[in-house]
Amino acid sequence: MILKTAFLYLCLLIMKGVFGVGADEVKSVTEGDSVTLNTHLTHIQTQDHILWQFESQGTRIAEIYAQILCTYDRPQLDNQTGSLTITNITSTDSGLYKLLIIRNTGTSYKRFNVTVYARLPVPVIIRNSSQCSSSSERSSVSICVLLCSVMNVTRVSLSWYKGKSLLSSISVSDLNIRLSLPLEVEYQDTNTYRCVINNPITNHTQHLNINEICRPCPDFIQRSHLILLIAAVVLLVIVSSVCLIYCHYNNCKQPAMNVSIYTPRCFINIANSFCKLKKCYYNSSHSGEDTLHQTNTTV
Repeated sequence: MILKTAFLYLCLLIMKGVFGVGADEVKSVTEGDSVTLNTHLTHIQTQDHILWQFESQGTRIAEIYAQILCTYDRPQLDNQTGSLTITNITSTDSGLYKLLIIRNTGTSYKRFNVTVYARLPVPVIIRNSSQCSSSSERSSVSICVLLCSVMNVTRVSLSWYKGKSLLSSISVSDLNIRLSLPLEVEYQDTNTYRCVINNPITNHTQHLNINEICRPCPDFIQRSHLILLIAAVVLLVIVSSVCLIYCHYNNCKQPAMNVSIYTPRCFINIANSFCKLKKCYYNSSHSGEDTLHQTNTTV
């Protein structure tokens, strides 16, 4: 037994030198899932010795010797093949796993590099709130500025696509941060846009609804109403001026009260009526003065 233990520790020292820093197999898995590291053995013989070691801890995590199974942590060991299964995996399980197999036919080594990725959030597309405070007429009227964002992410890429074409992309490695990517589109744009977050094993997509997100800014709506009001006032002034000019140059000889407001020439009819009333009053006043003058002369 002492010799066996000494041999085992000697093998552990050999493992440190033989394995180095590389890996024979690379495993990528999403946080919360399970991963199995296979020995590729069909069955374990009586004198076989299977040893699993996690490099970051530098200690044994599971082994089988003389068909006796021992585990020192969460991983589960298959007593038929010696394969190692890690369930409900977390980011702390990322690292290099080493396998030592000692059999009567010889000794073999294997390395597994396991990378655990966090579950991806769904991207959120919002309108850039600073656009409405911008004084740029172009940014307020024709262009909608968008932001696609994700919170608390590591080792991911965030990208904008127009149809199948990549427009822009940004990546983050080890920092657990908020990631945002802007996009400018026109209000009347009919193309399809989508924001995609991805890592080497999975992705999530959020499609853009331009009509729902890109609405005019409140201040732009107020300015539009003010412009319409000013235009209405200017139009009223112009119409009034036309009426007065028409009345001034129109020679009306008989009074008329024909004010038609349901015809296309309503403004001219109104002006005509106003003109006739004015001239008729003027003519009546002067006719009275002429009659009085003729009477005085006769007397």
